[in-house]
Amino acid sequence: MDQLLALKYFCKVAETGSFTSAAKSFSVPPSSISRRVSDLEASLGTNLLKRSTRVVKLSEIGEIYFSQVSDILLQLEQSNESVRLYQSTPMGQLKISSQVSFGEQVLFPLLEEFRTRYPEIILDISLSDALSSLSHDDVDVAIRGGYAPDERVHALRLMANDFVPVAAPSYLRASGTPEDGFQLRSHQGLFFRTPRGPSPWLYKQDDQWHDVSGHPAAISNNAQWLKELGLAGKGIMMTPKWFVDPFLKTGEFVELLNDSVLSVNQDPDFAIYLLYQKPRYLVPKVKVFVDFLVEKLMRNDPKVNMG
Repeated sequence: MDQLLALKYFCKVAETGSFTSAAKSFSVPPSSISRRVSDLEASLGTNLLKRSTRVVKLSEIGEIYFSQVSDILLQLEQSNESVRLYQSTPMGQLKISSQVSFGEQVLFPLLEEFRTRYPEIILDISLSDALSSLSHDDVDVAIRGGYAPDERVHALRLMANDFVPVAAPSYLRASGTPEDGFQLRSHQGLFFRTPRGPSPWLYKQDDQWHDVSGHPAAISNNAQWLKELGLAGKGIMMTPKWFVDPFLKTGEFVELLNDSVLSVNQDPDFAIYLLYQKPRYLVPKVKVFVDFLVEKLMRNDPKVNMG
């Protein structure tokens, strides 16, 4: 039995929940996948999978085995690629996942310079606000607002992700300007919906956080649409400052309550992070991309510069 191939087949079945889907990934018949996995189970003397006519699930011991084996396969793949490409010209396909607004507004304007520096790297970029599992989503690096998901993923802080309430001058003329955080509750709100639900408006006073969310005028996971509604005077947005900074400079948006502590998250380490599996930094195409973003973004983060 080719144990390495059997392990790869088993992990793909565990990830997809289907022998058929796993077979498509390897361009082999489903019977080949099933036979290899059965041989693996026989060699171990246990059932790793619970099979039914509709779905394939991991058994209890299968879950433990999958967790251990998938990490080993990932490390093996990364080690092989590192050896092949070590001290070589950065090249190949670089798969990047970024949250939508950051990708459109901050990342994309930087990429032409990166492509000029490293013409042999093919950028493959996906924009999504869903959380990524770097080990299972076939992504080299991910850019997310938040913090490191677990200790196996290296989280490099790129820049601050401070949230500020903003509104168009036309909205403030019609509805008035809030003078403290609690007055936000009486205003119309444009809320961004994350995978965990709409982001609340939080106001810190006397070391206590208070939910001061306004009346929802619109809720969406499309930040661009919410921004257009905000510019049209339809309500107040609680948004990353980097997202609306050009409009604050032109006066199309007004930042509210500058002296108050407002956010959508109570975590003081909430920021924009570059996430990657630690061994991936040894791969030249990943290393040069990480170093490039650090050069362009991290130097502008005062919290990073203060150490």
